[in-house]
Amino acid sequence: MALFKKRAAGKPGEWYYCLEHKKVEEGPECPGKDRMGPYASREEANHAMEIARERNVEWETDPRWSDAAAREDEA
Repeated sequence: MALFKKRAAGKPGEWYYCLEHKKVEEGPECPGKDRMGPYASREEANHAMEIARERNVEWETDPRWSDAAAREDEA
């Protein structure tokens, strides 16, 4: 018995951003390794790269994940 079902077509209203083709698609058209999502709207999927950049900056500057903060706690 398979743990995960492969879904051939996406649900209407699920939006993805394809990294390979650099385009928004409704439902997963491209393989999972090439897409980001799902997003709630076409507009949100259209800004997938901006959202990812913002989240990366938040993660990189989060003091809870900073190696410097960990070293200070050890001292």
